[in-house]
Amino acid sequence: MTAYEMLSEPIRRYVRDKKWETLRPIQEAAITRILSTDNHYILVSATASGKTEAAFLPVLSAVDFKQPGIQVLYISPLVALINDQFERAELLCKYLDIPVTRWHGESNRSDKMKRIEEAHGILLITPESIEGLFSNRPERGRVLFSNLQFIIVDEVHSFLNTDRGLHLRSLLSRIHALAKTKPARMIGLSATIGDYEAAKQFTGEPDRTKVLVDSTPKQMQAEFVYWPVSAYKGFSDAFINDLYEDTKNSKVLLFPNSRKNVEELASKLRGKAEQHQGHTAWFSHHASLTKEQRHYAEEFAKNSTRQPYCIICTSTLELGIDIGSVDLVVQVDASPSVASLIQRTGRSGRQEGAMSRLLMYATRPWSLLQSIACWELYQSGYVEPLKDRTKPFDILFHQILSIARECYGITRKALVERIMGNAVFKELSKEEITGLITHMVKESFLEDLKRELIVGYKGEAITNSRDFYAMFSSPEKIKVVHAGITIGSIDEEDAYALFPGTCILLATKSWMITDIDRLAGKITVVATNKSGKTFFSSEGMAVHPKIEEKMLELLCTDTLKAELQPDALACLHTLREQFSRVVLHNFESERPVFIHQGFITWFPFAGDRIHSTLAYLLKEVDMHPDTPGMELTLEIGFSNLLPLLKKEILLLPQRISDIMDHSPDTFYTGKWGRYLPLSLKKQYVMEEEFDIKGTAAFIERLKLVKIV
Repeated sequence: MTAYEMLSEPIRRYVRDKKWETLRPIQEAAITRILSTDNHYILVSATASGKTEAAFLPVLSAVDFKQPGIQVLYISPLVALINDQFERAELLCKYLDIPVTRWHGESNRSDKMKRIEEAHGILLITPESIEGLFSNRPERGRVLFSNLQFIIVDEVHSFLNTDRGLHLRSLLSRIHALAKTKPARMIGLSATIGDYEAAKQFTGEPDRTKVLVDSTPKQMQAEFVYWPVSAYKGFSDAFINDLYEDTKNSKVLLFPNSRKNVEELASKLRGKAEQHQGHTAWFSHHASLTKEQRHYAEEFAKNSTRQPYCIICTSTLELGIDIGSVDLVVQVDASPSVASLIQRTGRSGRQEGAMSRLLMYATRPWSLLQSIACWELYQSGYVEPLKDRTKPFDILFHQILSIARECYGITRKALVERIMGNAVFKELSKEEITGLITHMVKESFLEDLKRELIVGYKGEAITNSRDFYAMFSSPEKIKVVHAGITIGSIDEEDAYALFPGTCILLATKSWMITDIDRLAGKITVVATNKSGKTFFSSEGMAVHPKIEEKMLELLCTDTLKAELQPDALACLHTLREQFSRVVLHNFESERPVFIHQGFITWFPFAGDRIHSTLAYLLKEVDMHPDTPGMELTLEIGFSNLLPLLKKEILLLPQRISDIMDHSPDTFYTGKWGRYLPLSLKKQYVMEEEFDIKGTAAFIERLKLVKIV
């Protein structure tokens, strides 16, 4: 029996009406496996390869929608992605005559209430809305989640071993516990998973989870350009001219890594188009714009058949929101990770057989090198492995409060049993769990009524806040309003430098501030022809050690697979000249140290987290390293460096502990970690704020190579 023949007749009719000549490889595999086994599945396939249908076609064929209750739960990391998938799912479900409902903060309240009353069909939801149901309306959660047959998690890689992902895994465990019969089967969807074993853990039943990988190669074309840009003067007119010429006649997504650069480039490219009477479809897209602003850009792109456009965006368009066909992806400076580069590149060439096109602009030499390293790792099939968090006490603190609120009181024994049965907390001992509960009672986060625990008065202050549902911290924002319409927002901390008369960039345009009402959280603006500035804090993501290891290899060898324009090739040659005397045989362990005038300059090439841990370690022993970029410059003898590192990495945990004994809040401890007892705060800092374990392993294998 073919995969097509295994589908139910309504779903086969859907396929026929779509005039699909064949099913995609991932669809063939998923239909066959999902309909012939009872396993969980992770579907890994390139962007636009049909993963959504690969999940929904067999799931909707397998489900008996005559059974009571919601049968299929679709979980997405983004509200915008839910809205996008809703249209596709609704069209598909018309063939089955079943309802599809969106459940998030922006969705229609009457639709939600109708779904509670009828509890039928498919529900699309975010993790934060699941938490909201458990915390505030547990009886509704039981109605919606107790009859599930399938749970589909889209963009599952975005959840793997992040705080938000650990939270979702805990919520999924709680959903499974509500099942009237057997827990729902899980289907995860992703284009970028490098650690399949970690992905299997996400379902809570790794032995019963299978990964289906579509390894069909996708045609890629990448070109590297180097154009130096002053950190103080911003993007030059010559740079903008070059970028405009490359993007003016295409459908383009342009990723410059930060809101600041998004708005500066969007404004200058739009201005350049006006000078040359080019097209007017230049959009900015980031989290500080209103959903209406973002949605307009998405819909314009989706409905644009022939007209060119350019959306300058942050990671808000990195995930799979459907914006139609994109001709070209432009990356300005290195993407933060290989996984991110895969997601972004996959946005172009979405039509079957089409080639993905990537143009990479680097504005600094090290950024060029990092861009090449990411690309070559991408080509080799590498994706960053996941950082495992086996004892997430901060997430446990949050979930204890959530469970206590859900149950309106729970015995200590029952609470411990629920936690120990939750897959996220399986590495925690009973003593560790009871110890945290005792601390929470002592500090009034919980109240002990002898027979049961309830949320205490400090816990009430936390759980009553809208901020309780999310694992990520959102800074306070001041909205920016023009003619009574909100166009975006600025973080409250960034807004301190603003005053009436200041010109700001937002939504590709320049605005002059006419009034600031800090009490009401509102900035009033009018359009202006004056040049504006951006007021967004710097943003960034830690670079993985493997990327910097690849950068070192590119410096010390003649191998190069990427296609570089002459200016980029000249820049790489200049970098290689600096390392021309470096001869390394093992790029995992050997690192160059340059000797000059009583100082040494050491290049760890170990990734951001290890680099910052090393810098802090050296600062604590009064070495005060100069850290302008990739290097650490120190006044120390070459032969003394490695013994010092080996000694001090062993002492660093105690140094941090002593500091926190006197000042517990010296280091960042996460959104929920600040409520933990001091011993657990210390553990969080040593594992999350620093990377002591990874740094110790790096130092243990380290071999320094002297360059005179």
